[in-house]
Amino acid sequence: MVMFFSVAIGGCNKYYQPNAVQYQQIRINEQAKKDTGIMQMLQPYAVHVNQSMSKVIGVVAVPLEKKLPESNLGNLMADAMKAEAEKVYGIKVDAAFINYGGIRINQVPVGQLTLNQVFEMMPFDNLLVVQKLPGYIFQQFLDTVANRGGWPGSGIQYVISNRKATEVIIGGQPLDLSKTYVVANSDYVVNGGDNCTMLGVYPQENKGFLVRDGLIDYFSAITARGEKISAKLENRVKHVD
Repeated sequence: MVMFFSVAIGGCNKYYQPNAVQYQQIRINEQAKKDTGIMQMLQPYAVHVNQSMSKVIGVVAVPLEKKLPESNLGNLMADAMKAEAEKVYGIKVDAAFINYGGIRINQVPVGQLTLNQVFEMMPFDNLLVVQKLPGYIFQQFLDTVANRGGWPGSGIQYVISNRKATEVIIGGQPLDLSKTYVVANSDYVVNGGDNCTMLGVYPQENKGFLVRDGLIDYFSAITARGEKISAKLENRVKHVD
């Protein structure tokens, strides 16, 4: 990418501002020419990274799949979000969500689970944050989620009808529009990602804890208990249209 700048003078200060951008898209694949010098430079680091990413943190008992409107992989990841948010922030979380587009692996097979696979699930450095939301704002958020086909959630059940979230149950009780709920999400969503702009005006608590680290800790804790990693469908989200 090439940027062209112009010089602007403000008071006693001179600064540069871009006035044009040109770029060329270059696709990198196995057929691309390899730079042997760079490969030799990176080789020692690649060996170390590959060894670290091959670390086994658990055993998957059933195939985990990404699907809409509900999947066992999504349920597992949302449960991890809720549990880790409660641990990190020391508060009871009413509901937690994983935005569907943020899950970047389609299936996790039965067998050993490695760190590399967790990075495939969540390659982004999104942060795990919590918010206190009025019920009517929470409903707006759920309607946005429903319009996008439904997201994995924990602590919540809802039905998608006419692209809206209906029959919402939180902690075994119907959604109360006048009540305040503690909701865990990624900072990407809370800051307006995926059209969730209604969340941006509400304060968020952010301790700089990565969603991915929460997944790693959650799976590692399951393993430490001598259990295998598993999840199932529970009718948390369903379509009636």
